[in-house]
Amino acid sequence: MGGPDAARGLRKHGVAVVAGVPNSCPQALSAMRGLGSGLSAQRLLRLRSQFPTRPRPRRLGAPGATLERAMDDLLGRTVPQAPAYELRDKTPAPAEGQCSDFMRFYDSLEGASQRAELLSRLARGFGVDHGQVAEHSAGVLRLGAAVGAATPGPAQGSGPGISSLPAPTPREPGALLHAEDRLRYALVPRYRGLFQHISKLEGGVRFLVQLRADLLEAQALKIAEGPHVREMNGVLKNMLSDWFSTGFLNLERVTWHSPCEVLQKISESEAVHPVKNWMDMKRRVSSYRRCYFFSHCSAPGEPLIVLHVALTNEISNNIQAIVKEFSPPEVEDKNKIVAAIFYSISLAQQGLQGVELGSFLIKRVVKELQKEFPHLETFSSLSPIPGFTKWLLGTLSSQTKELGRNELFTDAESNEISDIIGGPISETLKILLTSNEWVKSEKLVKVLQSPLMRLCAWYLYGEKHRGYALNPVANFHLQNGAVMWRINWLADLSLRGTTSSCGMMVNYRYFLEETGVNSAAYLRAKNIKASEQVLNLVSQFQKLSKL
Repeated sequence: MGGPDAARGLRKHGVAVVAGVPNSCPQALSAMRGLGSGLSAQRLLRLRSQFPTRPRPRRLGAPGATLERAMDDLLGRTVPQAPAYELRDKTPAPAEGQCSDFMRFYDSLEGASQRAELLSRLARGFGVDHGQVAEHSAGVLRLGAAVGAATPGPAQGSGPGISSLPAPTPREPGALLHAEDRLRYALVPRYRGLFQHISKLEGGVRFLVQLRADLLEAQALKIAEGPHVREMNGVLKNMLSDWFSTGFLNLERVTWHSPCEVLQKISESEAVHPVKNWMDMKRRVSSYRRCYFFSHCSAPGEPLIVLHVALTNEISNNIQAIVKEFSPPEVEDKNKIVAAIFYSISLAQQGLQGVELGSFLIKRVVKELQKEFPHLETFSSLSPIPGFTKWLLGTLSSQTKELGRNELFTDAESNEISDIIGGPISETLKILLTSNEWVKSEKLVKVLQSPLMRLCAWYLYGEKHRGYALNPVANFHLQNGAVMWRINWLADLSLRGTTSSCGMMVNYRYFLEETGVNSAAYLRAKNIKASEQVLNLVSQFQKLSKL
């Protein structure tokens, strides 16, 4: 789970001049002495040898069929045979060298396609024995029917016309439980044994997290597909969920005095509002700001998931005030801290996607903040709305194609927008909304505010996937029991913000005494708790717009 070296990270962020370096990074500080106040990214590359890097694995150099044969030979040697049910607790574990061979071979593969091929072969060839599953399933059904027939019902043996059934023999219930246990054993895929043994090696869990990240990437690229691959991904996700349960996680706070490696990893993992340079990073961990992450007990200091918090005097309605226009004072005035705003949560290890970490992190951070600020009662997110612009433009295009017109905007709105942009609304808006040029026109900003706000409210509140909120960020916070509280206009004027969500952001507010009830209502009945502002916008959509 180690991150790239510092030089590569600085290159990634395009740092031309570093105005501040954390005091806990002696290598960087010593290298900077005598170089003056400016340090270019090119000169920072010379520091590369001072930071630990992962050694390059040996290349296989085995193309085509030779590589495929090598894969089959490796899997045949390293994936342990499932012992007979009777010997499951008496079979010795495979030699560590076998698991190490798999790890070395995997690390030696070049590119996503080779790794995907090995993982596909592992999923297809080393899953469950379907013949055994069918045999044990038949046994369970047979015994279950026998036990069910032998078990008296509530009124058994009383009243006229009630036929008496034979009492079950003492052996039948025990035999059924034994058969069910054999079936469960048969349903365990062989590759699970390989993952289990790898996890016991030094660095094994870290290897499996990266392996799952590769598997998810291969699925996204459609170079590893099919039910066997999806099943293996689910098995590995469940194993990681056990290994990364909250009892094994440590909450760590990041400050400017944290190790520079940690600051670098936090910077690189920031997926919501990218960190521009060291000074930007310093602002995000200074006064009136908090940054926390979960680490695993086996790897302290290694971020798994990161949460950034702003301590403010009100619930923030734009991100510019938090990450761009903020100049941190030296000392905090606790009397000015009224609200805690969760403005970014990012997964630092992509192999842990789907493992429930974010909700637990927020709960732990709330408790930590309440210890530090006992008077603090207001907790809210300031969240992006990824996917809104794509949904809007897709809906506009489909309506124009099918109906010859759009029904999202009223006639008056369409005419006013057309007068400003000087062209057909659907095609011209598609060009405008996929850039940030439109926010430079005061007239266009003013005329778009009302329709885009109500359309966004419907997207968040009304668009569903299997009954739950379509938007993944909304679904996350609603599952946690938050209230869809306020939609904010021109809240994110960055290129990403304007192109993905038309510059809007949303507050999901956490009323701590209500989160349990709200979460249960959402998960069980799919009910979304929303504020009056959001519901009014939804009502406007239902009156003025049509899908």
